[in-house]
Amino acid sequence: MRPARPAPTPTSTPATAPGPTVSTRPTPAGPSAAPAPPAQNQTPNDAGGLSRADWTDLRRWMVSKVTAGLEDRLDGGRTTENMALLSQRFASLCQRAPRSLTEAQQQELFRQVTDEILGYGPLEPLLHDDSISEIMVNGPRQVYAERKGKLLVTDVQFDDDEHIMWVIDRIIRPLGRRVDRKVPMVDARLPDGSRVNAIIPPGVIDGPSLTIRKFSKKKLSMEDLVAYGTVTPHMADLLQACVVARLNILVAGGTGSGKTTLLNILSGFIPSSERIVTIEDSAELQLQQPHVVRLEAQPPDLDGTGAVTIRDLVRNALRMRPDRIVVGEVRGGETLDMLQAMNTGHEGSMTTVHANTPRDSIARLETMALMSGLDMPVPVIRRQIASAIDLIVQQARFRDGSRKVVSITEVQGMEGDVMILEDIFVFQETGRDKDGRVLGEMRPTGVRPRCNARLLTAGFRLPAEMFMGGGQSRPGQPRSS
Repeated sequence: MRPARPAPTPTSTPATAPGPTVSTRPTPAGPSAAPAPPAQNQTPNDAGGLSRADWTDLRRWMVSKVTAGLEDRLDGGRTTENMALLSQRFASLCQRAPRSLTEAQQQELFRQVTDEILGYGPLEPLLHDDSISEIMVNGPRQVYAERKGKLLVTDVQFDDDEHIMWVIDRIIRPLGRRVDRKVPMVDARLPDGSRVNAIIPPGVIDGPSLTIRKFSKKKLSMEDLVAYGTVTPHMADLLQACVVARLNILVAGGTGSGKTTLLNILSGFIPSSERIVTIEDSAELQLQQPHVVRLEAQPPDLDGTGAVTIRDLVRNALRMRPDRIVVGEVRGGETLDMLQAMNTGHEGSMTTVHANTPRDSIARLETMALMSGLDMPVPVIRRQIASAIDLIVQQARFRDGSRKVVSITEVQGMEGDVMILEDIFVFQETGRDKDGRVLGEMRPTGVRPRCNARLLTAGFRLPAEMFMGGGQSRPGQPRSS
């Protein structure tokens, strides 16, 4: 069982009272009780007359009493046995108390108590809300969430900075990670795969900050992206053909633009007969093929040793006889190792990079390759990139929260010291509708890709008109003029 936070005696409880001031009604919330509405962290005091401070003290007192003596009995999370045990103890405490709470208040109190004991405290409602994709804790009274691509302020609140630190510790402790003044930043993940970043003072000025990129329970497919308007059917056909034909693909985009989601979908087109090695900072890819080896970077131990970097993993992957290497993101010297792998028989590999345009992504690769420590001239690195990368898929998140592939660009080689990039599809924005949604059209540029011969060899005969037509609009969106 994970340790509970120390709790003060509720200030609203008389000194002679045997417990907190709650109702003597035998109606405690149990495992079968209706849950409170999601995304709430309210203090129901319409009948009990409790201030937020009193409610906080009451909840912490109840947590300490409910868990007393159960240190080794509550492992395993929200099992039926654990919930029944907590419900029984909660009911006993309620029956001993002299002051009343409404049934709704008792249910809310039980929910918050169990969230503290078995979950991640105030974050539990947000973590269970499937419409939320990201959670950002800026302070005890400032918790944001992203829903459908838009940021919103939630009603969730923590007691204080110590409460946030307690949640951070609960997340990272099972992973053997640490965060303190000497190491104020930590990356981790929740059991469901959600990605977590935490930073505490002195790395952040106004108190601990926590960011959680939630792991999607639904595995998206290319058909879903077509339905959402992220890509057109012709773009989807081209991308599938390029993956099967073993083109090296770079997915570029800004933070939160959907790069990892797209990379995961593209990886799903890799034939099941091939051996795939995935390399990530925090494991997020959900490949369904039978022959997949998942590698994950590790931070250093307390003595500074034991770190396993992305670059270490890329080098090791080359000794594992992979047919494909999929790197979640390149951000340093491992870029050069990845390029060399693509150039030495590991065709069909994929990775992502933070960049706003295809041309910017090339510049980013050059800069990161220089971080490898090898004294290589920029023109040599540029030629490595030109021979390694076949396709750049540019992803973007728009102001209305929608995510789209805004260009598919072919790397066509070098002319002198200049890399030749040719757009095959581009998104042209035309405006917004009355609800603020972005309007536009995915258009082919009229250029037939040079890689078409490789696609033919792989058995994909894409019609010429898909590259020459007037494009395909999402239903309900006008074509550009």
